[in-house]
Amino acid sequence: MTARPVLELRDLAVGHGARALVRDVCLAVRPGQIVALVGPNGSGKTTILRTVAGQLRALGGTVELVGRPLGDVADLERARTMSVMLTGRPRTELLTCRDVVEAGRYPFTGRLGILGEADREAVRAAMEATGVEGLAERDFGHVSDGQRQRVLLARALCQEPRVLLLDEPTSYLDVRSQLDVLSLLRREARERGVAVVASLHEIELAQKAADHVICIRDGGVLFQGAPDEVFTEGRVAELYSLEPGTYDPAFGSVELPRPSGDPEVFVVAGGGTGAPCLRALARAGTPFAAGVLHEHDADGLLARRLAVRTVTERDFEPVSARALAEAREVLLGCRELVCCVDGFGTGNARNAELLECAREAGIPVRRWRDGGATDPSMSG
Repeated sequence: MTARPVLELRDLAVGHGARALVRDVCLAVRPGQIVALVGPNGSGKTTILRTVAGQLRALGGTVELVGRPLGDVADLERARTMSVMLTGRPRTELLTCRDVVEAGRYPFTGRLGILGEADREAVRAAMEATGVEGLAERDFGHVSDGQRQRVLLARALCQEPRVLLLDEPTSYLDVRSQLDVLSLLRREARERGVAVVASLHEIELAQKAADHVICIRDGGVLFQGAPDEVFTEGRVAELYSLEPGTYDPAFGSVELPRPSGDPEVFVVAGGGTGAPCLRALARAGTPFAAGVLHEHDADGLLARRLAVRTVTERDFEPVSARALAEAREVLLGCRELVCCVDGFGTGNARNAELLECAREAGIPVRRWRDGGATDPSMSG
């Protein structure tokens, strides 16, 4: 049986003053679900979160928390049910990181704010989970942005909420820390049934971590659904006004625009060996061709984004005479060949003939090594 939504937005309109920035937001978030808000800067993601948190007045529609309109939920019950981590630095004077985290327990401590043993254990567990236990006695105002972000997340978690609202929780964090935070949120959702709503700038993180994605642009919800439904090449291009082919859903990454002009370099690659070379040529603005690559090989997928011309073969088939002839024709118009593979197997054996073709035509053959193509021609 599907759990009932713990948070519902119905035809919600949000904004500042009387001006609506985003209209007609509809969303139902169930326990254990992670929802990502994505969209261009200024599209209204933070305004939606602030309205759901009760910090801004809704300009239309309703927000329901645990089945009741948000305005009908008493402040104390709301604080015990919903935890919020929004952007901006809280003003603190002479507060340690532990003091900041302990503030998350105040809905449970009574008027005197005295922490009991259960409260201290919740604080300890949250700081350990976010990796900030070593900062406990540090002045919160004198830690790095990334450390501050983790401390604020610990404060939100030690509140032990049913709903967790996060605005850009991965900002200021390095790659390892981003993965740690997303893994932590997935664990909280799975093991404790927390409903998480987070705005994210990194669409590749939203693609990997979210159960549901809602895309905001031009005053409304452009589209929403499961990550695989939302993060298609066309929809991401529309959401962020990207050039066609810039976003690759297979990798969840955005690539530089394809260089223009006739191909100058022919790249022989396969099995992911060519990615550094392909991206280096794109960065340099050098138009290039690649082949013969299998259609869904990692290099084949990337080359179709970056190469001026890509010669492909059907998956699991050996390179055919047709594909080889096409590649040879393209190669003879290039000034050099760069080979990224160390050897050839059954499937791509005929690509070795491209190297011989280049040598016979006087085209330099270079090997890609350690971030660049070597100057000497390859031997044998």
